[in-house]
Amino acid sequence: MTLPTSVLGRTGLTVTTLGYGAMELRGAPRGPEVSDERASEVLNAVLDSGINYIDTSPDYGSSEELIGRFIASRRSEYFLASKCGCIVGEAPPVASGQPNPHIFTAANVRAGVEQSLRRMNTDYLDLVQFHASPSKADLEAEGGLAELLNLQREGKVRFIGMSGTLPNIVEQIDMGVFDAFQIPYSLVQRDHADAIAKASAAGAGIVIRGGVARGAPSDWETRRNYMVPTERMRGLWEEAKLDEILDGMSRMEFTLRFTLSDPNLDTTIVGTGSAAHLRDNVAAAEKGALPADQYAEALRRLDDAESRA
Repeated sequence: MTLPTSVLGRTGLTVTTLGYGAMELRGAPRGPEVSDERASEVLNAVLDSGINYIDTSPDYGSSEELIGRFIASRRSEYFLASKCGCIVGEAPPVASGQPNPHIFTAANVRAGVEQSLRRMNTDYLDLVQFHASPSKADLEAEGGLAELLNLQREGKVRFIGMSGTLPNIVEQIDMGVFDAFQIPYSLVQRDHADAIAKASAAGAGIVIRGGVARGAPSDWETRRNYMVPTERMRGLWEEAKLDEILDGMSRMEFTLRFTLSDPNLDTTIVGTGSAAHLRDNVAAAEKGALPADQYAEALRRLDDAESRA
């Protein structure tokens, strides 16, 4: 079997519907230690599996450096997406569990892209996305958007995108400048469904993050929250009685294939630091979307459960 593919909106890039999110290679202090051996194993296994879309960020610790060290020699095999707006240089300390700060000045956007190019040992990035869903006013106030467009004209960036969330994503789509949107979505976090449809209808590529809800359905007790409290996700799953319609699938396979069933999805990025978990994700994704009747039943149950909440 091979991974299904899709065209990433108006970029024209043909991407595998399962992408790889490199955040799990960030290392300490925000994640577990990652040895060079394991990083090399996982990144090369990603490409060997046929995945051709890799997403990272300057905020993701050592992930960019590891990509540059271990798979830059295979650069022709994958599309590379990173972020901008992340602080370059000395950043203020961040409390545990709090997001990194971001600055959308022209100077910081350029410095971030140039840093990513050096770290990943490449001449260009296929997609650079603004991190942290800045407002239109923040994008324009100090030249950050204009500078990213300058970098695109220089050939250092092929396409520009937005890692967007409500409420700012509505005006971001209306701006008409972004080639792709990275948006959180899964069967236990569907609040961005309308935004996904709107962005897709506008011609943008759709990159889903959180498509397996950080693995929470397979282990409610130890998985950390991802935008939505784990107990709320668990309550929705149980209220919808989704275990009744798994039809022999694991919860993880069902969750991933539900996300892949969204007609507006082009790719969903799933991160792992384990080659074994990667193989499981690939095996599930190779099966593609859920059968139409199973997907419709899952949607019906989720709608009913949410209406009772």
